Amino acid sequence: MRLVIQRVKYASVTIDGNVHGKIDKGFMVLVGFKEGDEESYIKPMAEKMAGLRIFEDENEKMNLALGDVDGDILAISQFTLYADCKKGRRPSFVEAMNPQKAEEFYNKFVEVCHNITGKKIETGIFGADMKVELLNNGPVTICMDTKNKE
Repeated sequence: MRLVIQRVKYASVTIDGNVHGKIDKGFMVLVGFKEGDEESYIKPMAEKMAGLRIFEDENEKMNLALGDVDGDILAISQFTLYADCKKGRRPSFVEAMNPQKAEEFYNKFVEVCHNITGKKIETGIFGADMKVELLNNGPVTICMDTKNKE
């Protein structure tokens, strides 16, 4: 499981010309799963993400978490996080989880984030052609991933 977390002033996702999800201050999170990931990875990753202290306090130190600033989450499914570019120029996506299982895990991630934050989690549509717009604040971008337990 891999997350790319961007601290944003705002973010939105548009599908077929219509805004589907939109947030003000918070996290725009790209979420990807790879073959071998387990459902048990989701909750600890979501908890860690929500608890990241990457918002500035009154002293301009990154010391506040999402809940401290009443931030929101826009979660976007992103299988391309598992692109393998080692050979040639065309990325391979063989490590990405099959779409049916990945969609199930993505929906579970959104549900867990809702349970942790108590807020509605804004989303795109799994597998759709999405246009994501955001203003990265900082810029601050954090990458988190689990290693496949073998």
